[in-house]
Amino acid sequence: MTMFHDKGRIHNWPYTVRYGNEQRVETDVLVLGGGIAGVWAAIAAARCGARVVIMEKAATVRSGAGGAGVDHWQWAADNPASGVSPEDLTEALIENQGGYRNGISTYIQCASAYETLVEMERMGGKVRDTDGEFRGAEFRDDASKLLFAYDYTNRFVIRVWGADYKPLLRKACKRLGVRILDRTAATGLLTSGGQHGGRVVGATGVNCRTGAFVVVKAAAVILATSRPQRIWTFSSELRGLSTFRPPSDAGNGYAMAWRIGAKLTMMEKSMRSAFGSAYSFPAYGSGNAINTWYPCNIIDANGKAVPWVDCNGRLLESVSERCRPAEGQKFFIMGGGSSSLPHPGLKQYLGPKPIPDLEQRMLRGEFSPPFYADLTSMPDSERRVIWGLMVGNEGKTRIPVMKTYMQSGFDPDKDMLQTYDFLRGSGMREPVVPQERTFGESGVCGGLLVDWDLMSNVPGLFGAGDLVFGGQDHSHAAATGRYAGARAALFARRQAAGELCAEQIAREKQRVYAPLAKQGARSLDWKELNAGIARVMQNYCSEPKNDELLRLAQDWLMDIEENEAPLAAADNPHKLMRTLDVLDILTCAKIITEACLARHASSTHLHFNRIDFPSLDPPEWHKWITLRKGSRGTEIDDMPIAFWGGLERNYRPRHRENLEAMGKK
Repeated sequence: MTMFHDKGRIHNWPYTVRYGNEQRVETDVLVLGGGIAGVWAAIAAARCGARVVIMEKAATVRSGAGGAGVDHWQWAADNPASGVSPEDLTEALIENQGGYRNGISTYIQCASAYETLVEMERMGGKVRDTDGEFRGAEFRDDASKLLFAYDYTNRFVIRVWGADYKPLLRKACKRLGVRILDRTAATGLLTSGGQHGGRVVGATGVNCRTGAFVVVKAAAVILATSRPQRIWTFSSELRGLSTFRPPSDAGNGYAMAWRIGAKLTMMEKSMRSAFGSAYSFPAYGSGNAINTWYPCNIIDANGKAVPWVDCNGRLLESVSERCRPAEGQKFFIMGGGSSSLPHPGLKQYLGPKPIPDLEQRMLRGEFSPPFYADLTSMPDSERRVIWGLMVGNEGKTRIPVMKTYMQSGFDPDKDMLQTYDFLRGSGMREPVVPQERTFGESGVCGGLLVDWDLMSNVPGLFGAGDLVFGGQDHSHAAATGRYAGARAALFARRQAAGELCAEQIAREKQRVYAPLAKQGARSLDWKELNAGIARVMQNYCSEPKNDELLRLAQDWLMDIEENEAPLAAADNPHKLMRTLDVLDILTCAKIITEACLARHASSTHLHFNRIDFPSLDPPEWHKWITLRKGSRGTEIDDMPIAFWGGLERNYRPRHRENLEAMGKK
């Protein structure tokens, strides 16, 4: 009988266990991952007339990094009040990352984020200030009733009431006849004839409650399983929070794509992250002037206001000035002192922020810690939009911060919230040690290499959202999911049904169930295995890298794969899913190490330090490094930094075809 432990007590597993049982499903488009990108992909594909199935390891109603809510809709350059074109904004975002941002998916986002948001509005999502709650505020556009964040002059980031967007998206999926396989973790991709690199014809999964094996045959598959977490840091008991995105994002899509020969790129990028630190604070749960809290006043312990400056170093006298470009600056991307966006070296995109030498001036006695975010001194509309709308709709803050703090007596009209600058850390962005890293936690990161159809080099395999290389944030997931869903549906429409390979399915089934047979004294828990992988990455693939360190990382990871991973054991379907997650984390760690070995130059924008190749961003290495698993080992290649060509001419015909297929003009 399957058991599980809870606070020292042993209980029977509450679901009927069906190990070995097979559920067979056939569809046109299969979406792996039911987060924001996944549900948008399913909706678009269904509107194109395709039969659609979503496979999601959690519950689609709230799963994914954006499932709990969203407070601002990024880079909507296509909205009617925007002062920046999609082309200009895309180029700025790419330049801000030194070229290492996906021009394809970023342009899809900048050119259709607002169009996607309007569709969200038709599903019942609140997008506009229809009740006039913020009438008269300078961030409100009276014609459209949209509310804007950050740059009030150019208006391309929209504040939204997004707490219920995910449930509304799930309802839309159900109305359109999308079949949702919740609590079903995808485990592997199936190819025509079982051939490596062959056309994708489906995928396998395992039910996280019953343990039943699921086989889905499909003409096209969309990977929307986000980016891997828990590569460098993992300690569920001691830290609780060691990732910004959901810790269940284990890189499953990366590992599945890798095993069948799909190309990945920018896998060498990782960076220090406060969310990988044992000392981190809840995101946006301490006072700051970043992101959701922008442009909040900051004061010291004596009530002295911390000055703000623009990108030219000019002191700003009012809150209003913090939301306007500097003299000679066309627009800014974001402000408030974020370390990753925009890049400090690109002055033309830097937004206003508190004085950068605050720490030095504090040490000289000019300011006295601790510091506080002072909403009480903000203009009324700014205070209400930060605490009421943004903190109230951002998924990571609606319950743990706003609801909890208010129930405890916090009143933004009267109280201030401490910021943890210089008390070991700074709320969101405190300095951390080199091994406290994450894979693209802040900013863009590596992932699946895709073309203008958002299809990989493996026919029939599409990507959307955070899994696609060089993209980020909620509206990117929504816009690319919507686009990929239509492209996949059109691809499926033109394809004859592929044939599943019984031998390939049998091999995957054997791999999936292997941990069930590993009980006993020599078995290994999934948490211990994850912690061991993280320790190897901390020791040998941290900030300073050279050939010797990276080869030691490879040796240790190979040793874990050959001698420790086979001991990983599971005694119920949930632990089986967690164990398979860690095996995928191991695969991702190996890919990252190989990518680091392949880049023979250091890079500021990639946060990449090869001490045996200290030359920083040499022109000959300003390119994408691609990796794929070939029949004889890893194949390394490269691509020009702007390989995607013209943005509008590549995007517009496909977008028009997508809209026609979805029944839109």
